[in-house]
Amino acid sequence: MKNARIGDYLVEYGLLKPEQLEHVLQIQREARENGQDKQFGDIVVEQGYVSEINFAKALAAKLHVPYVDLATYEFDPETVRKIPEHVAKKYAVIAIQLQGKRLTVATDDPIDFEKLEDVKVLTGYDCNPVLATRSAIDKAIGKNYQMDTVSSVLDDVQALAGASDSDDDGSAERVESAPIVRLATTIVENSYRADATDIHIEPFASYTRIRIRVNGDLIELMNVSSQVHSALVTRLKIVSGMNIAEKRVPQDGRFTQVVDGKTLDVRVSSLPMVHGEKIVIRILAGDNIALRKITELGMSDYNYEKFASMIKCPNGVVLVTGPTGSGKTTTLYAALGEVAKPYVNVVTVEDPVEKRIDGINQCQINAKAGMTFAAALRSILRQDPDIVMIGEMRDSETAEIGIRAAITGHLVFSTLHTNDAASTITRLVDMGIPSYMVATSLIGVVAQRLVKVLCPKCRKPRYSDDEENKLMSIEEPVAIYEAVGCPECNNTGYKGRTAIHEIIHCTPAMSALIADGGNMEQISQLAKTQGTKLLRDNVSEKVMAGETTIDELVRVTYSV
Repeated sequence: MKNARIGDYLVEYGLLKPEQLEHVLQIQREARENGQDKQFGDIVVEQGYVSEINFAKALAAKLHVPYVDLATYEFDPETVRKIPEHVAKKYAVIAIQLQGKRLTVATDDPIDFEKLEDVKVLTGYDCNPVLATRSAIDKAIGKNYQMDTVSSVLDDVQALAGASDSDDDGSAERVESAPIVRLATTIVENSYRADATDIHIEPFASYTRIRIRVNGDLIELMNVSSQVHSALVTRLKIVSGMNIAEKRVPQDGRFTQVVDGKTLDVRVSSLPMVHGEKIVIRILAGDNIALRKITELGMSDYNYEKFASMIKCPNGVVLVTGPTGSGKTTTLYAALGEVAKPYVNVVTVEDPVEKRIDGINQCQINAKAGMTFAAALRSILRQDPDIVMIGEMRDSETAEIGIRAAITGHLVFSTLHTNDAASTITRLVDMGIPSYMVATSLIGVVAQRLVKVLCPKCRKPRYSDDEENKLMSIEEPVAIYEAVGCPECNNTGYKGRTAIHEIIHCTPAMSALIADGGNMEQISQLAKTQGTKLLRDNVSEKVMAGETTIDELVRVTYSV
């Protein structure tokens, strides 16, 4: 296999099927006929046949070049700056190690010798290439050069503020000036690179505070002068399509921004405060993305089996519940990806459409135009659907249409805001759905939360005390871990989040209890006897496995 093409190499090692290879080559031929130059690796990843990381590892093995995971690599700022930022971005390379006159650089194309020769001439160092994914290189370049960018932007913005009158109300010249434009762009870029989900721009009397939500917690990104607040807000309102003259009422808008080669879908909300308008920005993935598999949701093997059996049902309702930001939509999309086949018509109705996915018909709610959940659902049921996903059952009308759709032979996925799986069933009855209809249509309920995952580099072990044993429903002390904080996890002690689940399967006995008007306690008790593991049971397992902390157990499951 020494001189084999990379496609044949992937087939030889079982990473690609022969028919998938032929499909990729066909796409590449069609692209060339249309004057496009599409790389083999880009097409393989786009089609979802091989992940970007696995493709890079296979390519590295074939070329006998080391593969480096830049996401966990500790960079030396001095070494990184041996390659100027504009050169790093132009050639998609980043310096990771310097030994004498030999500079190790990460690249996604280690056999592009012209590029490496150019970098050698520009830096004066011999270049030793290692292989990394393009997305990881782009993100590493953004992160490692960003402090210089932030410093220069803030200097320019402070100079702009100092040169302006304090009563300046965001004139066109200030709003469109380079410092304000760069500040708005930099805020979104740095937030995305920090894996933030939301950005809060909060005006106070003497300054404006900018915070970002990472792993569910708000952390401070930067402070800027209150004198540039109105110009910054106006800039964000312009790009997101809001009315810049209206400052007395809340407004919503959206825009897209490209960061490190990724197109982000950015939602913007403004709300008048005493010192000016507060802006909250939500960052969503704007590119067409591959669906996550249900095996990647963090479910225990026990819960995975229960969930997988639920979504095999040809008709009925599957509900995913939890507070805002608990990953309900991700779970629903994963379920859709499992059941959506080429011969199946899948239609979703969402507000907003958070992730745009090829092969699935997605409908955006527009309440101002009369396009409500109920109105959209009525039309969708005339569109010959097999599977319907309702973003949220917000009212009794939407819930009733969804339940009736399930009874008439459709598979319906939806979400509801409740505290646990048992209360979801009684909530449907409280919303006016007859209990016999709920019992007939409901397949099962998944309650979920997100808990922060301990950083494996700095977590500290200790033994649990009596109070913690009581929380985990155990008798003897066990080894658990607590958060510490290190550079790897930005001194938070945590790195990423995972989901915990509580799943109630509507067995014949459960359906009979629901039809008889059983209350929440009775439903919960029957679910336990049938093997349902509660949210606290799930998070306790993760605490004892060293994946999360007692603090997280209390935060997501504590009740009076």
